[in-house]
Amino acid sequence: MLKVGLLGAGRIGNVHAKAISAHPGSRLVAVSDVNMEAAKKLAAQYGAEARATDQIIGDALIDAVLIATSTDTHSDLIEAATKAGKAVLCEKPVDLSLERARVCQKAVAASGRRVMIGFNRRFDPNFAALKAAVDRGEIGKAELLSVTSFDPAPPPVSYVRVSGGLFRDMMIHDFDMACWIMGGLPETVTAIGSSIVDPAIGAVGDVDTAVVTLYFADGRIAVIKNSRRAVYGYDQRVELLGSEGLLSAGNVLENTVSKATAAGVVGAKPEFFFLERYMRAYLAEWAAFVDAVNTGSALPVTLDDGVNALAVAEAATRSAKSGETVKVASVL
Repeated sequence: MLKVGLLGAGRIGNVHAKAISAHPGSRLVAVSDVNMEAAKKLAAQYGAEARATDQIIGDALIDAVLIATSTDTHSDLIEAATKAGKAVLCEKPVDLSLERARVCQKAVAASGRRVMIGFNRRFDPNFAALKAAVDRGEIGKAELLSVTSFDPAPPPVSYVRVSGGLFRDMMIHDFDMACWIMGGLPETVTAIGSSIVDPAIGAVGDVDTAVVTLYFADGRIAVIKNSRRAVYGYDQRVELLGSEGLLSAGNVLENTVSKATAAGVVGAKPEFFFLERYMRAYLAEWAAFVDAVNTGSALPVTLDDGVNALAVAEAATRSAKSGETVKVASVL
């Protein structure tokens, strides 16, 4: 039985607590949060204890920690947990700073411990099936990837201000997806962005609408579209054109009922947001982590993957600000 400490009792911490407790091979032992009352409330739901973060990391009886705290704490906690001999699953991104993330990468390598980064979309059944079909060569060589990711509504400006920006906070999932599906890092990144959904987002220096083009060394292309507003729900689609066909993964709808009348055909909207859309993915992600820790097998998503996605996000941020194409090698 894998004994687990959860660091962070916010919205995503609640999701992970559910996944940890639902797995027959893991047990949530302790929860920490800067808001101790939140930690106590979440811990009580699952028969765990509320403790200070350093107590959880220092407890030799705890085998693994899941880091679901604010992004600016991720690298410090990863380093502390691996130094203490824990296995780690950390929410994305590794850090707000690529430089700091690379320091963390070196520290973890020296510790000999393993860290998995929480790019949960890899574990979505539909996206995973698309990736498996690519790997089997079902559409020949992958040539043009399109990723659409629209949120139903923008987050509060207070969140945007500390998020690291759309490219590091939101599109980083799509950068990881593109690298995963295409099998490596792009050579160059060209990004454009604007603030047309909420002027307040622009006022704090971020964008809420963006398009990024990734160019790979062999000529393949990936195009990523993000918006902080889609009034019809959470829009999550992937389309991949290959030399011998096309693969696409569409939205998960609230239900599969459609109505056809003389007026037309209507159906359900996409599931509203990530908690509904990706709960199965979070459960599968945790199961994969537990299996890798227990068997010693390779982690399906590594700290290196997290640093690579952050490097692409850094290149996109620079490109959007400068109006120029940025080489990924120049930021690594």
